[in-house]
Amino acid sequence: MLRRVFLLATLIFVLCAGTALAESKKVITVASDCNWPPMEFLGDNKKPVGFSVDLLGEMSKELGVTFDIRNVAWDGIFSGVAAGKYDMVSSSVTVTEERKKVYLFSDSYYDVTQAVVMPKDKSIASLKDLKGKKIGGQIGTTGIFVMDKAKTGAVVKEYEDVGLAMEDLRNGRLDGVICDSNVATYYANKKEGFENKFHVAFKTKEVEYLAFCLQKGNEDLVKLLNEGLAKVRASGKYDELVKKWMGD
Repeated sequence: MLRRVFLLATLIFVLCAGTALAESKKVITVASDCNWPPMEFLGDNKKPVGFSVDLLGEMSKELGVTFDIRNVAWDGIFSGVAAGKYDMVSSSVTVTEERKKVYLFSDSYYDVTQAVVMPKDKSIASLKDLKGKKIGGQIGTTGIFVMDKAKTGAVVKEYEDVGLAMEDLRNGRLDGVICDSNVATYYANKKEGFENKFHVAFKTKEVEYLAFCLQKGNEDLVKLLNEGLAKVRASGKYDELVKKWMGD
């Protein structure tokens, strides 16, 4: 009898713990630097919009949770999640070996290469052709890392967000901008005020995988995110979002 009481108490504890865990995940705080269209940027109402925002929206339906997306500057985004200020980062974060030493990552939700955007009448065959040219990029992004590693001899200018670099390119203060290939395509083909002025002059071959970034030890949330992502892919909604934001 005593054993049954003990087992019953244990079961109740486990159920309550599970309920508490589920409740604690009802609202998940998300840090996102909303300056990276079409993945995440601020719409006309100054609220986050874009591919990753819609993706989290579909995942929330599948998982029964709310993703509270907050616009956070890139230079403080990783320290914020490391300190537990945010549950996760959803900001086109490339999975790198260096970052994996410090953070946890979900399954990849999109892959890109690095691309150089230039005026339509300019072109290059390789990064080495950028020698002596002024190239912009967002500070702390893999585009800047690629330029540093390539040692092209280009004059690299770092910006707080990629939109400012694109503005300088449009105004003739830069020869090109390096950024993720989907962002490059968006500015070259779809971004209002920029379309038909630029083209994607070059793409690197190395593929980068974008994923949600979390604090070490948060395996339960990683598992939840992977579950939601898998369900959105299986439902066909993922492909619809790709078409909506990136085109055919």
